[in-house]
Amino acid sequence: MEKVLFLAHNEEGGGLSRACLEALSAARDLAQGLGAELAVGLFGGEVSGAAEAIGGCGAACFLAAAGPVFASSRYASDAAACEALCRASGAGLVVAAADSRLSRVLPGVAQRLGGRIDTHLTGLWVKDGSPAAARWFYRQRMVAEFTRSERPWLMSVESGCFEAFDGPGAVEPEPVAVDLSEACKRTEVLGLETPSADEQTIRPDAELLFVAGAGWTKKQADGRTHVKEAEGLILDFLNRTKASLGSSKSLVDISGEGHEVISYLTHLHQVGQTGATPRHPKGLAACCHGEEPHVVGWRFIGERRAINLDAGCGWAQGKADVLYVADAFEVLARLNELLARA
Repeated sequence: MEKVLFLAHNEEGGGLSRACLEALSAARDLAQGLGAELAVGLFGGEVSGAAEAIGGCGAACFLAAAGPVFASSRYASDAAACEALCRASGAGLVVAAADSRLSRVLPGVAQRLGGRIDTHLTGLWVKDGSPAAARWFYRQRMVAEFTRSERPWLMSVESGCFEAFDGPGAVEPEPVAVDLSEACKRTEVLGLETPSADEQTIRPDAELLFVAGAGWTKKQADGRTHVKEAEGLILDFLNRTKASLGSSKSLVDISGEGHEVISYLTHLHQVGQTGATPRHPKGLAACCHGEEPHVVGWRFIGERRAINLDAGCGWAQGKADVLYVADAFEVLARLNELLARA
């Protein structure tokens, strides 16, 4: 009989991230569909809080590789912990979140275990009594559905594809010994330097995605460009709504053409066929025409709205739920005014 292991690490506050909770839902559904036993493997500095947060998941056992040496992300120690947890569980199927820490180590763990790995999965289910998975290829233009007979099969699941698990319970994880040589401890994390919340414009967990198009840098009705005004309007809107910022390819490419640009935009903000495919409940595009190479990046956005002066733009061709035919400068200024009063 198959056995499913949910593999995760705790966050700085002691709990689990939303991405990990979503991966747990995927692992539970897979185990229930197969009639398999579910096990939980946790690693980190102190995992008792994380274990209690998911204690009601119905797992047959909780395993833990805990201690100060696992508190910070480090390939050598993380890979050793994951390997030890997989071997201790005896699971043939391993499900984890496709976050940065796990994505870095899981391929190496699969190699050490002599198994196989598939990453960035967007679906897991049971077909004809066997586990099956789905993932997108070619910038989310093609989806593949497949299964594997090799074991162990490690799978990392993209966020936004499953409901986050919510079911605390009292549990006592069983400690798993991890053999770490001194060479595995050579890398030392001295600290983290991160921008403040107001400086951070890419927010994967935001409720709203705001996408800026090249129209913000074009000549307006008065025959002049107003890039600095656009910068202020967009940043004010982001700070008030805590939305995540995206961009069309044409806007981020302008910097290479010698034109005045929105200073805080980079290619990391690009959404579309050659950019990111974010997952947010709602999306709002402004000064963007809604052409297909860009809109393909909106595949996983729940509710789509757009602001454009052209009533015949791409968004009007069934690509947006609502199109506001209006001046984006005026709309955003009015929105910021209303938000300031709220």
